[in-house]
Amino acid sequence: QVQLVESGGGLVQAGGSLRLSCAASGRTFSSYAMAWFRQAPGKEREFVAAINWSGRRTYYADSVKGRFTISRDSAKNTVYLQMNSLKPEDTAVYYCAADLGYGVVVTTPEYWGQGTQVTVSS
Repeated sequence: QVQLVESGGGLVQAGGSLRLSCAASGRTFSSYAMAWFRQAPGKEREFVAAINWSGRRTYYADSVKGRFTISRDSAKNTVYLQMNSLKPEDTAVYYCAADLGYGVVVTTPEYWGQGTQVTVSS
């Protein structure tokens, strides 16, 4: 079992930055691939970014490539999402997710956090 708790969401103006954090507890964090998803009002949840267990492989949705960076700190059992050049369309609830499989975490991860709200004003 893996428990995930997101933090760092908030209100920011367009062009600004936020860093989301996801603290993991439970089973060995370093074994898990991690990902961020988001869900905007009235829309389906969508994949944002993923990182493999070692941190050496990352993958991004086209909509955030070049603006968002995913990273992990295994000593702190935490994964981060640095979000720069934010746009109003980035407004959503952001969810942290985990799975043992890197290929799976980008589609149907086993574990989910509760989410943190990010609102970007124009």
